[in-house]
Amino acid sequence: MKHGLIKAACASVEIRVADCGYNAKSILQAVDWAEQEGVSLLVLPELCVTGYTCSDLFFQRALQRAALEALLEIAEGTGDKDMLVLVGVPILYGAKLYNCAAVLHRGKVLGLVPKTYLPNYNEFYEMRQFSPAMEETVQVKLGDGEVPMGRNLLFACREVPELVLGVEICEDLWALEPPSTHHAAAGATVIANLSASNELVGKGEYRRKLVEGQSARLVCAYLYADAGEGESTTDLVFAGHNLIAENGVVLEEGPRYASGRIVTEIDVQRLAFERHKLTTFPALREEGYERITFSLPLRETKLTRPVSPRPFIPADSAKRFQCCEDILAIQANGLKKRLVHTRAKTAVVGISGGLDSALALLVGVRAMDLLGRPRTDIIAVTMPCFGTTQRTKGNAEMLCERLGVTLRQIDIHAAVTQHFADIGHDEAVRDVTYENAQARERTQILMDVANDQNGMVIGTGDLSELALGWATYNGDHMYMYGVNASVPKTLVRYLVAHEAEQAGDGELKRVLLDILDTPVSPELLPADENGEINQKTEDLVGPYELHDFFLYYALRWGFEPEKVLRFALYAFAGEYDRPFILHWLRTFYRRFFAQQFKRSCLPDGPKVGSVALSPRGDWRMPSDAVAAVWLDKVDRLSSRAAED
Repeated sequence: MKHGLIKAACASVEIRVADCGYNAKSILQAVDWAEQEGVSLLVLPELCVTGYTCSDLFFQRALQRAALEALLEIAEGTGDKDMLVLVGVPILYGAKLYNCAAVLHRGKVLGLVPKTYLPNYNEFYEMRQFSPAMEETVQVKLGDGEVPMGRNLLFACREVPELVLGVEICEDLWALEPPSTHHAAAGATVIANLSASNELVGKGEYRRKLVEGQSARLVCAYLYADAGEGESTTDLVFAGHNLIAENGVVLEEGPRYASGRIVTEIDVQRLAFERHKLTTFPALREEGYERITFSLPLRETKLTRPVSPRPFIPADSAKRFQCCEDILAIQANGLKKRLVHTRAKTAVVGISGGLDSALALLVGVRAMDLLGRPRTDIIAVTMPCFGTTQRTKGNAEMLCERLGVTLRQIDIHAAVTQHFADIGHDEAVRDVTYENAQARERTQILMDVANDQNGMVIGTGDLSELALGWATYNGDHMYMYGVNASVPKTLVRYLVAHEAEQAGDGELKRVLLDILDTPVSPELLPADENGEINQKTEDLVGPYELHDFFLYYALRWGFEPEKVLRFALYAFAGEYDRPFILHWLRTFYRRFFAQQFKRSCLPDGPKVGSVALSPRGDWRMPSDAVAAVWLDKVDRLSSRAAED
């Protein structure tokens, strides 16, 4: 429950058709299982108290009364359970019978939600026995009290305001205008669907897409509990196809014809944040709805849902391949348009033998190929200075040769040395002036070469560097079009690796793989005694995989430092410990705020993913904003760790 994480489960209980006593015991066994799993929300199938396939037995008062008795028994069995339990049950009101979801909590029935859309075709004839949900909410006598029954009921948690539950039943999801659409507009962040959906060839995939798509459209968590073992197989077979999706992503999917129990965590804070950001999501439309409140203990939910340490990288190899192709296409087509619009005769790229410049060059090659222009229209400039190693210089030269671009080498030792003399800087003092003078000299050369060759300078800096401000102001920070500006460092590696794997040239593949194996460095300090890179970026600012993780969860989902830390500890378990993560988390927030002034004047560059820092659209922040709130939270987390 802490941080908006709700342990949720769907279960297909084993039933006997029309045996309510047996079914009640089976349901209570599922409730006990859910309690052991730490579940706060359990959804069970449609009409599971009686069985969905009772057909005309639903007319029998004996079955109707047995179902009510079983419901009260089940409710009583939840009396000592800190969870919300949803079961399917037939309810008689007036002269009509309704296919309902009963919402149970701590021994009570909080409310009854009847099915809105009843099938009456092919194998389903529910309208023969049941009536569709009434327009208004009514009070139904149940046991010694009365319970609200209506289609417009929402169930809201007092302790976690973002947890608001709406309910629909099976066919409701298939309707042109599902009730869940209105529930979400009224504030429901979680939709429970109690279903009895039979199996047909291809229906499982269709069902999955429906659940996945509805959770995306409504920016909600969608829990789908399906009938399974025990339903009549006279004409149909039910397989217990359970699904839990969140905002377009299926978190858990149970195998069909199996035990039928799935459990995971849904993040209602994350959903609320997304709705807040989306201008297409409406303001609350609560008219006609009744909110029923309940309480759950604010305990820490153990994480089991997948949390990738590399959130920008798809885990599935096929999706990763397509992701790389999509990004490269966006970058290349963005550059293509800019070259055409500016009528640039050349594209000028500073090539260092590192990852970012390699990717920018590869994108430039794709753009020229799209334009049908010779690759020699790309001028790659290598500018060795004090920290350049033979390895990076050699890789830069070989990469240009294999790609067939124009290579120019402009040694900047003398120019930088003269500049030091001009400003009175001691060359022996290897401070920020020593480093930045080289970066600015390189940018000046690239700009002047572009002027001389009627070209434009292609920026190489990536999203991670922009987030941390790891760029020299008016040095590598400045260019005419930044193809890597919204690509995080962890993803840059995969894009270069992707191009290496696709290369038909063995020597090109070899040099790209060696670039991947080279430590990330600006090479602004002299090499060590062995001629190797002496200045490693990640020793100074921390591991990029951590910073990309922080960036994703802090910006994409608005997580507070405590929640970012919790997810990082889970994702990087066994790799980084708590003090290490906290140290670099503080660095991330400090640098992110302090370096906003560099992002406020960024040149153009194409957006490729959901996290970007363009000051014109994705991230608008004052350059003098203060990080005190965030740093104070990190410091408290560090103090708490020290006390422990």
